[in-house]
Amino acid sequence: MNREEFHVQVEGLWKRFGHRVVLRNVSFRVARGETVAIIGPSGAGKSTLLRCLNGLCPFDAGIVRIGPHVLRAGKRPAPFATLRLIRQRLGMIFQDFQLFPHLTALQNIIEAPVHVNRMPRKEAEHRAMALLARVGMADRGDAYPRELSGGQKQRVAIARALAMEPFGLLCDEITSALDPELKAEVLAVLEDLRRDGMTLILVTHELGFAQRVADRVIVLADGEIIEDGPPHQVFAAPEHPRTLRFLEQVAL
Repeated sequence: MNREEFHVQVEGLWKRFGHRVVLRNVSFRVARGETVAIIGPSGAGKSTLLRCLNGLCPFDAGIVRIGPHVLRAGKRPAPFATLRLIRQRLGMIFQDFQLFPHLTALQNIIEAPVHVNRMPRKEAEHRAMALLARVGMADRGDAYPRELSGGQKQRVAIARALAMEPFGLLCDEITSALDPELKAEVLAVLEDLRRDGMTLILVTHELGFAQRVADRVIVLADGEIIEDGPPHQVFAAPEHPRTLRFLEQVAL
């Protein structure tokens, strides 16, 4: 997969946990370089949707296309080699950081390039230091996660995802556990990535950020897409009553 053919396309996605339908016939497309914010009430299926996009969560029906690669319904959505390629090109950043606690920031970042991509350690360390500088953490490469604030941990997690040279990032409510000042640090990094042309798919409760930065906003409620459009339309003139109710509740 090269950068020019990178895109994300979801067709008729269904996901159930037991008898509960979590995603219901979800379809959308994200073009290369686009920033799409996914918002909606808790329990709408937003985080599950992100996990389906890179094969972390199998689904029951539908197709997910990541560039030329296809994920299909079933317990094994794609061969391991395909999943590896998808996850290299579509990185994921989690709400709870998921850093290795016994490794320094630098070691967390080089882990995948060295052990998955077989990159020489010196080269990986050089690139990792450049990535730490990019996220404003150049002086914390030797720090362990326990020595970092939440915002610093999340910036290391972003640098770790960037170390695999992805074309896009899935961000799962990555600021929800941070206080306002730390949120601003992380959101500034995402804005910088957006300006550089990174494809971003963000599940977020930061509606002001979504309104300011996203090219499109998708509203997910009860497992279905009920709204999909530019931010000014979704926030100022939503078409679905459920969207309006959600926005009013969040505003309160």
